[in-house]
Amino acid sequence: MAYSNAQKEATARYNKKAYDRIEIKVKKGRKAHITAFAAKRNMSVNQFITELIDKAMEEESGDA
Repeated sequence: MAYSNAQKEATARYNKKAYDRIEIKVKKGRKAHITAFAAKRNMSVNQFITELIDKAMEEESGDA
């Protein structure tokens, strides 16, 4: 079944309500390397970066 425009709009509304966005900038060509690195680990770029942040924050707070 196709992903309808109504579904796309509903998903966009939910994401806007449920999530904050953080934009990062990387040098040209780096995005492809990051994407491939995350994919090798069966992760999205978002999941990869989020897990790195969580790990660093846990280590600093002593919760690790």
